[in-house]
Amino acid sequence: MPEEVKFTEEELKNVQDIQKTYVNIQNQFGQLKLSQIRLDEQEIQLEESLKQIQDDEKKFLDGITKKYGQGSLNPETGVFTPNKSE
Repeated sequence: MPEEVKFTEEELKNVQDIQKTYVNIQNQFGQLKLSQIRLDEQEIQLEESLKQIQDDEKKFLDGITKKYGQGSLNPETGVFTPNKSE
């Protein structure tokens, strides 16, 4: 059996520093993954909000079109101008 050799303090410190760096990197990967999960959740919520506002807009426009017919609205003045074809 080969004779045991003890690392120098500098070599041992180097090994420990490498191990600490690995642990630090693993922790950073974990934090990054958690951030990605939170961002994915936010993205899903925003997509749902977008779909909801699009549905609300469609319902509103359908109701306004039914009430006033086809035309255009000046949102600054609130004046609605019907299409001439109607």
